[in-house]
Amino acid sequence: MTEQRHRNRLHEIIFEADTPAGKLFDLLLILSIVLSVLAVMLDSVSGIRLAYGGLLLGVEWFFTLLFTIEYFLRLSCVGRPLKYAVSFYGIVDLLSILPTYLSLLLPGSRYLLAIRILRVLRIFRVLKLMNYLDEANLLVRSLRASSRKISVFLYTIMTLVVIIGSIMYLVEGEANGFTSIPRSIYWAVVTLTTVGYGDISPQTSLGQFLATGVMILGYSIIAVPTGIFTAEIGKRMRAVSTQACPECSAEGHDVDAAHCKFCGAKL
Repeated sequence: MTEQRHRNRLHEIIFEADTPAGKLFDLLLILSIVLSVLAVMLDSVSGIRLAYGGLLLGVEWFFTLLFTIEYFLRLSCVGRPLKYAVSFYGIVDLLSILPTYLSLLLPGSRYLLAIRILRVLRIFRVLKLMNYLDEANLLVRSLRASSRKISVFLYTIMTLVVIIGSIMYLVEGEANGFTSIPRSIYWAVVTLTTVGYGDISPQTSLGQFLATGVMILGYSIIAVPTGIFTAEIGKRMRAVSTQACPECSAEGHDVDAAHCKFCGAKL
């Protein structure tokens, strides 16, 4: 019973954001994440690395060991550690410590530690903004629900860029930089997405006229996926709590939920 109480207390501190101890832990964790990412970024600047490389390396290892301990504590206080290990947060937590250890074998891989910034997503729990964090899951569900619409949209775009690229190849020709249909399709993609690198541009009046139409078309096309995602997210928005399941560590439960909707454990 004593061990179970310690485990429950540890879970409350590490996973919950509703208690003073849990909120303090998350705030300290977020501060540590930001400082560790800042150290990695500064270490990539040659002048700073030459002057303070040893110090920054020590800071990096300090935070890596700290996050390693935290990772294993998270695994130890949930009823299903494997469930947490393969969750989004579990994978991010693991990836945030692996690069430092890999750097012992592959120098330079420690700069991948910038992925730690993803852990700052936990600030949504601290600020009770789980509705916004849950939209990541909503986006995935929206993509699945809109798969047919998205497939039709992507097929239409692919067809358009092939047609536009072929026409521009005929209109402009190799003399104006459109040396092949694939290169012309590249121009069509860059123009249709309103990126506009400018490395290839039409020189003839007819080509410029067609390019103007493609640019205007690009603005209307950008609105299509935005509308699809917004509509699906609007259908699925709901209030969620900041509580994490003590067994599988899943989040995103309804505010009045008494049991975990993923594993059935009591909340």
